[in-house]
Amino acid sequence: MQKRSVCVYCGSRDGKDPAFAQTAEALGAEMASQNWRLVYGAGDIGLMGRVARSCQSAGGETFGVIPTHLMSKEVGKTDLTRFVVTENMHERKKVMFMNADAIVVLPGGAGSLDEFFEVLTWAQLALHAKPIVLLNVNEYWSPLVALIDHIVDNGFADASLKDLFVVKADVQSATAFLRDALS
Repeated sequence: MQKRSVCVYCGSRDGKDPAFAQTAEALGAEMASQNWRLVYGAGDIGLMGRVARSCQSAGGETFGVIPTHLMSKEVGKTDLTRFVVTENMHERKKVMFMNADAIVVLPGGAGSLDEFFEVLTWAQLALHAKPIVLLNVNEYWSPLVALIDHIVDNGFADASLKDLFVVKADVQSATAFLRDALS
């Protein structure tokens, strides 16, 4: 069976709720236990660093992609299984997406939102059918889900937009969904 890769979009900060860091670490360990390769932004800070270190500690494979201009700011994690440096953010996102079979979005900021909306838009345009999971740790993404409902309710998207991603409250339910989706 072919090894599966899961791209994780998440913050380069830990955020205020300790559950964010705990969930990132749990996700990294779970990915290793499922024999899924972690694809992520190659930073060694915030939730990015936590998910990668946890995956590595559990024996998992890691694939990190970082643009040159973020090497120092995001502390490029060079001890990954595979470490790729790109020229810019667009190339980073493309390489991450092309090397993943599914996407999980942990809490994060504007960058995580950008990544989520890009893959959601591509799915809406039928450019891919990769599973997208919003990991809604302590309801972090609930305002985003409400905004998407608002977009649909106001006629700027069909209700089918909401079928292009799933919202899961914890690592266990996200893992169960991905196991089915990737089999």
